[in-house]
Amino acid sequence: MGIQRKRAKNLHFPELGSGVESVPALNSPPEFWDGVLRRLGSLLPAYAFDAWVRPLSPVVDERGLVLRCPSAFHRDKVRERYLGQITSCARDERGGEIEVHLDLGAPSLAIAGAGDRRAPAAAAAAPPRPAAVRRDSAAAPAEQPSLHYDFDSFVVGPCNALAREAALAVAENRQHRLNPLFLTSGSGLGKTHLARAIHCDVTRRGGRRVLYASAESFLNDFMRSIRTKRMEGFKRRYREGCDLLVLEDVQVLEKKAATQLELFHTIGHLLDSGGRVVLTADRLPRDIDALDRRLQSQMTAGLVAELEPPDAAVRRRILRHKAAAGGVRLPDECVDLLVGAVRGSVRDLEGVLIQLVESASLLKRGIDIELTRLALRKVAPCLPSTADLDPSAVVGVVAAYFRTSPDDLASRSRRRQVLVPRQLAMYLCRRYTDAPLAAIASLFDRDHPSVSNAIKVVERHMLERPRTRYQVEALAARLDELQRQG
Repeated sequence: MGIQRKRAKNLHFPELGSGVESVPALNSPPEFWDGVLRRLGSLLPAYAFDAWVRPLSPVVDERGLVLRCPSAFHRDKVRERYLGQITSCARDERGGEIEVHLDLGAPSLAIAGAGDRRAPAAAAAAPPRPAAVRRDSAAAPAEQPSLHYDFDSFVVGPCNALAREAALAVAENRQHRLNPLFLTSGSGLGKTHLARAIHCDVTRRGGRRVLYASAESFLNDFMRSIRTKRMEGFKRRYREGCDLLVLEDVQVLEKKAATQLELFHTIGHLLDSGGRVVLTADRLPRDIDALDRRLQSQMTAGLVAELEPPDAAVRRRILRHKAAAGGVRLPDECVDLLVGAVRGSVRDLEGVLIQLVESASLLKRGIDIELTRLALRKVAPCLPSTADLDPSAVVGVVAAYFRTSPDDLASRSRRRQVLVPRQLAMYLCRRYTDAPLAAIASLFDRDHPSVSNAIKVVERHMLERPRTRYQVEALAARLDELQRQG
């Protein structure tokens, strides 16, 4: 929504005409659209909201409220399913009549859980602000994401648990040593979801000023302020104007020496004055080319949290969560096929799920294994493929690592030398195989609640105990190698 707001604020908004004088004037359409979104968010399933409503870009002209859609297919689907609810919410938000029309031309956005991104051409496509309403460039509003993002919709697993807990701690103003917080991952693994969830959570709580922006907008604002000799306004906005700065994609500042120096002083000012800083990038600070050493040291002075690709168990939970939120029933065999075939980012999972759901809708048929294979044909060949491990193979690797035997791990012993390897084996069986909990439990002559409890213990210890993290990483490296060989 931050993109939509930015596009909308760059337009001139005439009043809706003399025929509606008794209706409150639509003086601030971006805020008006935010209100409509909040109303729709309480009515629609989260999955449907993300897939169909969020990509709409609002504009006001003589016709009323015009929502630009990224494609003709998207426009037709919104008109068929959601236009009535959108119109009703728009009228309730305005307190009077307003016509809602659908048009083409909005930039396509990724689903929220994957981390939204603005299309590269979107900035060039946005019309310039007319001179009559142009403001001080240094005081231009930051990109503000919709308040739809939250931590509850973020599916947690070992691949992202540390990043999620750190982000939540920042949002709740706990753990002041996590300052700055640096979130890093490849594309579509959830760092933007967490960054925007921090902004939205702090905004809902109130009491603190939070500024959300991309590093690209920081760069553009900085260069514009230099050209127009309005650096004081720029500094007021990024330093005095916020208590929490959330800055995304800082890798775009590589080789931008002057902007890096300004960011270094901005972060330093915020930290010295008790402010908080959250940064995101697609790589670690040490891997960003030509990054000033002082800035690199400053970025890593708090906590660096890396989000990794989701394992099979997390992919399964993501699919279940997204499908349930959209009111979609996925048969178990379809979930198994999707989890095994789609091993890329969260965005890849959501993309194939949309493909599957819409194919079922258009063909007016239920979701089955045949339709799932059809949906996968367009994405699976582009995704990495590795063979799932057999649970007994995982147990064998863990036993060898701890110089014990699978029979010892299946014994009733509660000695630490056996208990810890057994818990790790259960956790890694869940992470590296598609075996249900009951099947894993049978390997250890136990019931499935015991496996579930062991997994939770390991996940908690990974956050609290460096030794456990080391053991999991060492075992994961051996299992990854075994996967590649398979």
